[in-house]
Amino acid sequence: MAFASFIADKIHSKMGEGTFGQVLECWDRERKEFVAIKIVRGIKKYREAAMIEIDVLQQLAKHDKSGARCVQIRNWFDYRNHICIVFEKLGPSLYDFLRKNNYRSFPIDLVRELGRQLLECVAFMHDLRLIHTDLKPENILLVSPDYVKIPDYKVSPRSPKDGAYFKRLPKSSAIKVIDFGSTTYEHQDHSYIVSTRHYRAPEVILGLGWSYSCDVWSIGCILVELCSGEALFQTHENLEHLAMMERVLGPLPQHMLKRVDRHAEKYVRRGRLDWPEGATSRESIKAVTKLPRLQNLVMQHVDHSGGDFINLLQGLLRYDPSDRLTAKEALRHPFFTRDVHRRSS
Repeated sequence: MAFASFIADKIHSKMGEGTFGQVLECWDRERKEFVAIKIVRGIKKYREAAMIEIDVLQQLAKHDKSGARCVQIRNWFDYRNHICIVFEKLGPSLYDFLRKNNYRSFPIDLVRELGRQLLECVAFMHDLRLIHTDLKPENILLVSPDYVKIPDYKVSPRSPKDGAYFKRLPKSSAIKVIDFGSTTYEHQDHSYIVSTRHYRAPEVILGLGWSYSCDVWSIGCILVELCSGEALFQTHENLEHLAMMERVLGPLPQHMLKRVDRHAEKYVRRGRLDWPEGATSRESIKAVTKLPRLQNLVMQHVDHSGGDFINLLQGLLRYDPSDRLTAKEALRHPFFTRDVHRRSS
């Protein structure tokens, strides 16, 4: 049977689209289940990323028999120069869920459950000497699409949006990580730029090389976003990004600024960040100035566990990668362990 009919005969709907290609929801007659098929554009760099993803997924599946942490690969094939990867079908991404919820924050207990699973997945990958390098809410999927609507008392009565008095909560907090096309082994070259902008660690921007801890920084940014509803560093420019970090987290360490590579030298002057002198516009300075300190940002949204959560985030968002918590260390943090004691008492 031709693969064209293999796909077309069973297409149910389009689930998503990206620079790599598209994802279709299809019916698998043999397994009698819906699957997601990622169809990758027939361009060399996307094909190469797809083959890396297949290799990583097979490696992960070998060590994660229950398939509880990462999306499971069912099969793959090459059709007319398009790599097609067949996955189990999951629910929406955390980003899509936030967007459909008008970017309302998640309750702190749900953030805790999501954070725990995300750290467990990353600790598992790091044990296998793998670095994801592109963790973001778009690449974390809820296992189930089901949700409940609950009253939202924080909405202004004048809000014109339909359903504004209600917010969605996932029925299940189970998540899985996807998109391993940028995943790299620990021993490979780590000098190039990785991560999607908002979730990119300072050592990557400063050209200092990177390792496992760049994933941990991304997790810190993601947890702030889940707690607040908005990306922590909303910027598209390196110097502004670094200035935002300093505004939220305090000054960058001297020893890191002294070691910047030649591409990042222009962001530093006389041993400190060239800010606000080097800003490209007044709007840029305003965008940085309006950001609150990390503690204040969190306390605007968190009713309880605020102290533990802030302390965890400060460990995940340490500038120096060698001082940053590892995924395993983060899982032993009181933000997660105190909750266990509370529930068992």
